[in-house]
Amino acid sequence: MPMNVGEIEQLIKTAMPDAKVTIEDLAGDGDHYAAYVVSEAFRGKTRVQQHQMVYQALQGRMGNELHALALQTTAPTD
Repeated sequence: MPMNVGEIEQLIKTAMPDAKVTIEDLAGDGDHYAAYVVSEAFRGKTRVQQHQMVYQALQGRMGNELHALALQTTAPTD
């Protein structure tokens, strides 16, 4: 069963409460999304580490309920 945008956003925000999350349904099928995540938790982390943090936040749903997620992550710019 596909995941909805609200569920993805909630999982990320639960793991990173300060995160600003924007999610776009790329194909209209509930399986292919793009997520833009800005969080202070990413500061000092490599892009790979940032993406791993998001995948951890999704609690194993990546590749199961969530088929594809294009990620863009960054720390806030002040």
